[in-house]
Amino acid sequence: MERTPHPEEPSKSMILGVGLDSDGHRRITKGDNFALVGGTKDTHEEMTEKAVKINEELASRGKRLEEVCRDEFDEIAHQVGLTRNKPEQN
Repeated sequence: MERTPHPEEPSKSMILGVGLDSDGHRRITKGDNFALVGGTKDTHEEMTEKAVKINEELASRGKRLEEVCRDEFDEIAHQVGLTRNKPEQN
């Protein structure tokens, strides 16, 4: 059965990190606004570090993930060492 949102419920944004490499271990880390799955030990640690740094920067700006636009999120992501993957032009 489909869940219908209630008007009084605020929207919630989430960061999803997926590590595509593997060393045979299952890794899952959850935070208030992120979920990270997969990856080797090093990859998973790096994803966790970046998610924490993004949240620290959001807190320093006095904002929640739901309150930033795409450009502001990209700026924050770039500050912590992430870059947007641009699809190749065909």
